[in-house]
Amino acid sequence: MSTRRPDPLAQVSDFDIRLLRIFRSVVECGGFSAAESVLGIGRSAISQQMSDLEQRLGLRLCQRGRAGFSLTEEGREVYQSALQLLSALESFRTEVNGLHQHLRGELTIGLTDNLVTLPHMRITHALAQLKERGPDVQIQIRMIAPNEVEQGVLDGRLHVGVVPQASALSGLEYQPLYSERSLLYCAVGHPLFYVDDKQLDDERLNSQDAIAPTFRLPAEIQAHYQALNCTASASDREGMAFLILTGRYIGYLPDHYASLWVQQGRLRALKPTARFYDLSLASVTRKGRRPHLVLESFLESLAATR
Repeated sequence: MSTRRPDPLAQVSDFDIRLLRIFRSVVECGGFSAAESVLGIGRSAISQQMSDLEQRLGLRLCQRGRAGFSLTEEGREVYQSALQLLSALESFRTEVNGLHQHLRGELTIGLTDNLVTLPHMRITHALAQLKERGPDVQIQIRMIAPNEVEQGVLDGRLHVGVVPQASALSGLEYQPLYSERSLLYCAVGHPLFYVDDKQLDDERLNSQDAIAPTFRLPAEIQAHYQALNCTASASDREGMAFLILTGRYIGYLPDHYASLWVQQGRLRALKPTARFYDLSLASVTRKGRRPHLVLESFLESLAATR
């Protein structure tokens, strides 16, 4: 019973490809000596590499000696096959690099409301860079409550989100982006609007009708709301602004978001040196996500725009 001899080259390794590149250079240079300067290695090293290749292939590829360098019949066929293989590898490299340079696909982002007024504009700059790299990329932005952003990233409806950073949820990765300051505001028509800060003691402030957010916040920030008489709630900062602007409630808003109303004389910060908190916002992605060139490109731009 005959046993089939295993193929001498059952798989092509990086080492094999390196040897084939050397073989190609030797053939194109017409011999070992001429290939020395091209390859940057000595003749003895080239000879050893050729012997390794012949051993790997189980074929005699060339004649070398006093009569000079010449390919065997098998050597000529291997040379042609090597040219095809190396050309295919170069085409593969070029095409993959092209995917990075000319991105295609979709990016769905979930954002906490009212980040556009942040002076850093990191999200805006990262989106601009993404669109420059991939003019055909389709971007979808969804303005939703922070809890919905995290859930959307977890279940795959969103590729990435930006949320206030509270305790990390299992299955998500958080990267810090911003730190924003929130102040305690009231609006024209509220009894405290024209009261001097020196007359605003904690008891008076804490007795006013106030608004609490329903999204997750760090414990140290929740303490600021627990001190207030929260008789209303809102799922986002815009909802809180609506209620504050009625002149019937006080509440915390990011200073960059409230600044226009302050300039218009419609909002006033109450005891801003004492009643404030700083909140970190973070980008959020799913752990163990599949490779996604558009998402990775956006995250790289987001990390670079500091």
